[in-house]
Amino acid sequence: QVQLVESGGGLVQPGGSLRLSCAPSGTFSSIYSMGWYRQAPGKQRELVARITSGGSTNYADSVKGRFTISRDNAKNTVYLQMNSLEPEDTAVYYCNARLYITSTPWWGQGTQVTVSS
Repeated sequence: QVQLVESGGGLVQPGGSLRLSCAPSGTFSSIYSMGWYRQAPGKQRELVARITSGGSTNYADSVKGRFTISRDNAKNTVYLQMNSLEPEDTAVYYCNARLYITSTPWWGQGTQVTVSS
């Protein structure tokens, strides 16, 4: 069973920054896509950002211009740089990865991001 190991969550003031990272527990030659979802209390889980092994990205409209997703293909590690954080960004952030385009996704255990003064 592959595990996605996340790190980087925490408490930050509005306008601050955080960087999340995620990597699988095993070794893989390539992973098709990696990304981040989030779920706030009482809301559905939503896509935040995703990046393919070829570098194609897509973002939720609410984070465009503030968040940047990147990955290190050699390490199969994905990063989410979050700037200008807002209280509305408060949620549990989940790492997601698909080994192949048709694969069942793997999920991380979630990391809490809280934006509050």
